[in-house]
Amino acid sequence: MINIDNKQCNNCKLRELLCRGLSEEDRNSLISQSKLLKYSKGDVILRQGSKCTELIYLSKGIVKFVLEDTGREFIVAIDKAQTLLGLANILNEDINYFTVRAVSECTGCAINLSRFKLLMLNNRNFMFEIMSVSTQMFRGAINNFISIARKQSNGRIADVLLYLSDHIYNSKAFSLSFSRQELADYAGCSKEQIIHTLRNFAADNIISASGKKIEIIDYDRLKTISRIG
Repeated sequence: MINIDNKQCNNCKLRELLCRGLSEEDRNSLISQSKLLKYSKGDVILRQGSKCTELIYLSKGIVKFVLEDTGREFIVAIDKAQTLLGLANILNEDINYFTVRAVSECTGCAINLSRFKLLMLNNRNFMFEIMSVSTQMFRGAINNFISIARKQSNGRIADVLLYLSDHIYNSKAFSLSFSRQELADYAGCSKEQIIHTLRNFAADNIISASGKKIEIIDYDRLKTISRIG
């Protein structure tokens, strides 16, 4: 862990967020007490069921939110930098609801949760800013649950590809940070269904897929598959 140098924060979106809701004194106080953390792929950032004492501002990398239940893991959300991890603990009992695991090399800034809560309680504008960030983060998870509940596997897998393209990689061509099994866990289907569906999409010239590399060739057709489910 490395103490944060304010010079490192000048171009950070966390500083931009804090600027919108906090005084310079409170902002500098919060940042000065923060710690810089680095995670390798596969590292646990937050552990389900453990006491949470810090928020993690993810400044680099991709993470998955995992619900661990009876020996199985369910991926409930995927997110990338720049975002705040642990927001669900702000208004609850400070116990992590999910395990957050790095799926690529990640860098984060650990922020004291008690101090963060106090600043929220004393600053309504700051509270509204954080609630907005929290709502945006969980929207993807909610949409994925709806997709799993009402769509066939083709529609769910199309949704996952579109989400990764539009929100995680910001490109129609990307190299996956996830295994086929992780894609299956996120789409609520089997690994075999993922492999079979990707092959069918490739045969229909909707995508090209080679190992970890995916390219969406016909975005409109993929959107149609997503829509009709």
